Amino acid sequence: MYKAPVDEIAFTLKHVAGLSKAIDEGRLGDLSDDLVDAILSEAGRFASDEVAPLAEIGDRQGARLVDGKVLVPDGWAELYRHWAEGGWNALVAPEEFGGQALPHMLNVAALEMWNSGSMAFALGPTLTMGASEALATHGSAALKETFLHKMVSGEWTASMNLTEPHAGSDLGVMKTRAERRDDGTYRIFGQKIFITWGEHEVTDNIVHLVLARLPDAPAGTRGISLFLVPKFLVNDDGSLGARNDLHCHSLEHKLGIHGSPTCTMIYGDGKFGDEPGAIGYLIGEENKGLACMFTMMNNARLAVGMQGVAICEAATQKAVAYAKERTQGKAPGWSGSGMSPIIEHPDVARTLITMKALTQGSRAICYTCAHAIDMSHHTEGAEAKKWAERGALLTPIAKSFATDAGVDVASMGIQVHGGMGFIEETGAARYLRDARIAPIYEGTNGIQAADLVTRKLPLSDGAQVRGFIAELKEIAKAVRGSNLDGFGTTADRLDASLADLEETTEWMLARLAEGDAAAALSGATPYQRLFGLALTGCYLAKGGLADEENGRDTRIALCRFAAENLIAETAALKDRVVNGAASLTAARVLFA
Repeated sequence: MYKAPVDEIAFTLKHVAGLSKAIDEGRLGDLSDDLVDAILSEAGRFASDEVAPLAEIGDRQGARLVDGKVLVPDGWAELYRHWAEGGWNALVAPEEFGGQALPHMLNVAALEMWNSGSMAFALGPTLTMGASEALATHGSAALKETFLHKMVSGEWTASMNLTEPHAGSDLGVMKTRAERRDDGTYRIFGQKIFITWGEHEVTDNIVHLVLARLPDAPAGTRGISLFLVPKFLVNDDGSLGARNDLHCHSLEHKLGIHGSPTCTMIYGDGKFGDEPGAIGYLIGEENKGLACMFTMMNNARLAVGMQGVAICEAATQKAVAYAKERTQGKAPGWSGSGMSPIIEHPDVARTLITMKALTQGSRAICYTCAHAIDMSHHTEGAEAKKWAERGALLTPIAKSFATDAGVDVASMGIQVHGGMGFIEETGAARYLRDARIAPIYEGTNGIQAADLVTRKLPLSDGAQVRGFIAELKEIAKAVRGSNLDGFGTTADRLDASLADLEETTEWMLARLAEGDAAAALSGATPYQRLFGLALTGCYLAKGGLADEENGRDTRIALCRFAAENLIAETAALKDRVVNGAASLTAARVLFA
């Protein structure tokens, strides 16, 4: 059974991502280490004791559409009520709407624990948090007053409606339409697919954020508007009124996350109301909806990265527990009676330590991204710009590297279980099935790579990424200066991986400057992984240095393993980026 790694999470937040330094500098108001520990401890207890025990039934029973109603797995409605009563939905929301205005770093740490307990359950609250921020940032005072208090409290949930049957990531070709009405409202008509937690009866109301196009809107993404479309209309006194003209047509039958209702939503077909058309309210300005939605999507990308971290952690815990109990053969040097636990076999140990290194590396990358976002909100001027760009640079890496790691680590977890891992009753397979959606969510990892290369590397004419690499070199320098034998050849390996990163980054920037986007995009995905591996090595080293100061060396051992077994891949990735474009172009003949 999953046990939230509260101490490891707290250590990474404080000593690797930068939370303790921010607290010491007074950047985060009256937040203290004691308060951080209290929040993390209670979040860990809830995830371990209340969320995780219901994960299996959620996977086995799944969400169901019965007589037009979407039913969640047994026990989940009560679980959600307990979650909302705990105030967890309000961690980062503005205080004026009932939120606690705490740093994003604490929220992503809590998100990790919810998702480790049950990714399918955590998806619903995650979307509500993102929608709350989008509404708080772009909504009118009237909309915020009517809806935001209930969303922040968790009394109402929210969903994000982008995808249509003919339009996945290319939102410019979407067909959902909006019609203006004289009373200032709009009528929404169309179909949306893959809508997570789009319908259920866990809460009294659901607030849908829907992208749609007005009749006179410009073509493409410049003509998209964002609308708030509630399941039930809200009366002037705040009570619920009539059912809006929207409903769930069907549920998707998915590879994983079975407990999460993934809905096909129909807007405006006349099923409810006096006339066809779901009543919606404009968020922001007409034809500026994509910018509003990106407030939600950017945070959602980091939240999806946390899903990858969460699966890594849960799958690793299960694999380690099994490897300690399962006996088979005699490992080299085994002196006990009978067969040895398989964790004693070198190849199994190598697999488990690889899983642990990818877990902790992914966690550090995501937490550091959240730290940059927090600092952008608690600084001013040039410093705020620097941190905002740092968060923007790290977001696609956090989303992609962590979710790829989630798939890889879950797969390795099945391998550790052997044949039993392929059997559903052991629970190892669920992690792989759940993890597989995360590299697709919120823009596929290929889209993240394109964003990283074409939009994020050129920030401040490349000064942001160059400055970041210089900071990473200081970590490698500190490892070398420590003269600790436990690090082995870590310093040399870090220097080499950072040289690979620097050279490949300069190659990318040069291609962009020449206008050769095709060459840059051909190597975008391997470049993104190269960046993630280099960060993993550096952040594990940063943790090892901090751990040594406390008189321990377990993190140094993990850092050395990663440096000497994993990050050398950056050299091969650099070669793929720099020299692979021509072969990709030539190989396209295969699909002619």
